[in-house]
Amino acid sequence: MASSDSAPRRPLSLGVIFLTLYIDLIGFSIVFPLGPQLIEYYLKIDGQSGLLGWMLARSIALAHAFGQDHAFAAVLFGGLITSFYSILQFIFAPFWGSLSDRRGRRGILLKTVAGTALGYLVWFVSGSFWLFLLSRIVSGAFSGNLSVVTAAVADVTTRQERSRAMGLVGAAFGLGLITGPAIGGISASFNLLGRHPSLGRFGVNPFSMPALLAFVFCSVNFVWIYLRFKETLPVEARGEKRETRLRNPLRAILMLDNANVRRANIVAFVYSTAFVAMEASLTFLAAERFNYGTTQNTYLLVFLGLVSILTQGIIVRRLLKTMEETRVLGTGLALSFLGLVGIGLAGQPWILYIGLAVLAVGSGLVNPATSGLISLYAEPSEQGRVLGIFRSLGSLSRAVTPLLAGVIFWAFSSRTVFLLAAVAAAGALALSARLPKPVK
Repeated sequence: MASSDSAPRRPLSLGVIFLTLYIDLIGFSIVFPLGPQLIEYYLKIDGQSGLLGWMLARSIALAHAFGQDHAFAAVLFGGLITSFYSILQFIFAPFWGSLSDRRGRRGILLKTVAGTALGYLVWFVSGSFWLFLLSRIVSGAFSGNLSVVTAAVADVTTRQERSRAMGLVGAAFGLGLITGPAIGGISASFNLLGRHPSLGRFGVNPFSMPALLAFVFCSVNFVWIYLRFKETLPVEARGEKRETRLRNPLRAILMLDNANVRRANIVAFVYSTAFVAMEASLTFLAAERFNYGTTQNTYLLVFLGLVSILTQGIIVRRLLKTMEETRVLGTGLALSFLGLVGIGLAGQPWILYIGLAVLAVGSGLVNPATSGLISLYAEPSEQGRVLGIFRSLGSLSRAVTPLLAGVIFWAFSSRTVFLLAAVAAAGALALSARLPKPVK
């Protein structure tokens, strides 16, 4: 159990923390609305051969194995592209988090932000599919700034305010997942080749504008961190020298010495699979049941994000002043279960919105409570490592769950996806009952 560290810490600009997380989520989600158009564009450029043709052929074969048509193959292919980035996050988040425990947060944060900017720059000149894939590899490999910044929050907060501060992390997530797709969709309508066709010889493509904006945001973030971010982890507080080369992340999770950290991570992972299944299936359910198009689905996602931001930015911070993290977590998991059932059984749009609101409030309670508990259970010298594992587990769920949810959706039904997600939320609730109250 971590010892008490109630002494005040040095203040850190919340703007630096919020902007870093916000931009990372923009980079993750800016590509969401572009999937079908990206596939169509690169098929025209690269044809049916090469890496792209091979991947699409595998998707079609899998679709046929489930008795589905090529439309299902496109959904699977889009899921593969999205999952690829998350797989790299899963692999590298513990690495960067552990490295920041040894060398400090500021230097590692600058490296990860610079690497992410490089990934956007490669995307800007991705005139072929393999370059686009390379850009996702670079961005995914340097996406460890999430775990590093979350560890910095733990560095500068007392144990009493730790979980409330984690609400800021969740609010940045919610806002990023709203504005990222919006920026991607709007900026993609500005084709640089339309006005400057000669740029095509440098690899500029119809989707270079979203990449350029993401690169600019990331570059501004780098400068701001360089000028404003003060090191939060003093030399004397850094962990003992430990091996930082990549290991099997699953083994690192299962072999955690701290039983409470391990159990809280398992709760977070089980819940994440439920929530990601909802994210991957929500717009398909709305289109299937209520004939929702792009505009209506955008309203749906914005509503989800706004309720989540309100919950994590305001409500949860007030609740945690009077309630233990374990109670907040249990309440959030119970609400999530009810929300998922409501969405799965919704026969009218207003019922869908009520279920979504209940789920958004539940997830807004769960996310800061779990990250706060993990931080409180861990020792001060291992904040980066354990929070890196926490982020890595979230990435694993985002890598695997969309594909699994897509298969279940098309092979069975949308109701099956959401009811199974509700069962997962109930399982997380049962597991959370064994979590002890943290020492503050």
